[in-house]
Amino acid sequence: MDYLWTPWRYRYIADATKDEGCVFCAAVAMNNDPEALIVFRGAKNFVILNRYPYTSGHVMIVPYQHSADLPAVEPGTLAEMMVLAQRVQLALEKTYHPQGYNLGMNLGRAAGAGVTGHLHLHVLPRWSGDSNFMTVVAETRVEPEDLSTTYQKLHAALA
Repeated sequence: MDYLWTPWRYRYIADATKDEGCVFCAAVAMNNDPEALIVFRGAKNFVILNRYPYTSGHVMIVPYQHSADLPAVEPGTLAEMMVLAQRVQLALEKTYHPQGYNLGMNLGRAAGAGVTGHLHLHVLPRWSGDSNFMTVVAETRVEPEDLSTTYQKLHAALA
């Protein structure tokens, strides 16, 4: 069996285990979308950049409804989440021209959720070879773009 180590995510996981409230609810309450990295607000969900991205353009679609339980989320919210996933994919395509996408949810700590109390859908653009030697050998993630630049690009593409 092979193991893939991701030590660069430790800070994210460690921060998520602190009982300081919900990071997603706090981001919405800030009312400062650029600082919170909220690139788009829908009626029932918002799109936010991942502060610890796997790739440039890694976003999450998050319901305003605070719930960790998928069956507890109202159907209209889930429907809008999928519509936003389509819209985000088109924005990522226009902005970054990726070769593929990962979409998914990690529900619960055992499933890999860094934020366990508020479900969210990850949307990641992918390219062949985007896990390069730096990640594998040097335990370092190389991101070619800072979050403020990614924010500006995706905010404009989703407007």
